[in-house]
Amino acid sequence: MGNSKSILTFKVLSALLSYPEAELIKAVPEMRRALDRERLIPAPQRVALDGFLDEIEASDLYDLQERYVQLFDRSRTLSLHIFEHVHGESRDRGQAMIDLGAVYQQGGLAMRPGELPDFLPLLLEYCSTLPLEAAREFLGQPAHILAALAERLRKRESSYEPVLRAIGAIADAELRQADLDAIMSEEEADPNDFAALDAAWEEEAVSFGPGASGLGAQSAIGGCGTDALAARMRHAKRAVSTADNPSSPGAAS
Repeated sequence: MGNSKSILTFKVLSALLSYPEAELIKAVPEMRRALDRERLIPAPQRVALDGFLDEIEASDLYDLQERYVQLFDRSRTLSLHIFEHVHGESRDRGQAMIDLGAVYQQGGLAMRPGELPDFLPLLLEYCSTLPLEAAREFLGQPAHILAALAERLRKRESSYEPVLRAIGAIADAELRQADLDAIMSEEEADPNDFAALDAAWEEEAVSFGPGASGLGAQSAIGGCGTDALAARMRHAKRAVSTADNPSSPGAAS
């Protein structure tokens, strides 16, 4: 299932959506070269992404880190954990993460301790190991979530928007308007409302990992994932919550 040669574009996009470290700034020239070689990102999205890379090179690391936390760690509606945006019940989310972790395991992708499998940079890392068409299909499953994130970033005039637009352009999946509308209807609360953020953490804890559920040999992976997992990644959450909460633990390290 793996690809003998990694698709570096997905690694670049993964790095850009990860918590900024000093290595990120130093790696910008190498990232540009990788994007130039593979040419997977259409020209309009690539021009915008180059502007973001320029900004990273010119920015103070502390400012980059503060902005990242403000955007992605303190707003549920901008969470980079895909399953925060689908099926709000904790048990559903936990089972989906178990299934996704099984996909990674069978694909040979090792997760670091504390990582949650639905973290978008980790999904992109996994996609880098797949043949291109399989990676596009895999990213197409949560295409409505990627589109919603991009639109919310646009409304905030965030320079992270081109990263999400680039991912969506590569996936080139047909969006189901009903799924997109369901996500976009979720109210965005004030990320500085710490009482609301704390209350959101009181929901039932998610449990996943070895032994968390009966995923045995019958959970074979066909193509890029099980049918159940694909459904969980495609279908927007219907029970819309009005309270923001921070991303699940493991979003930044």
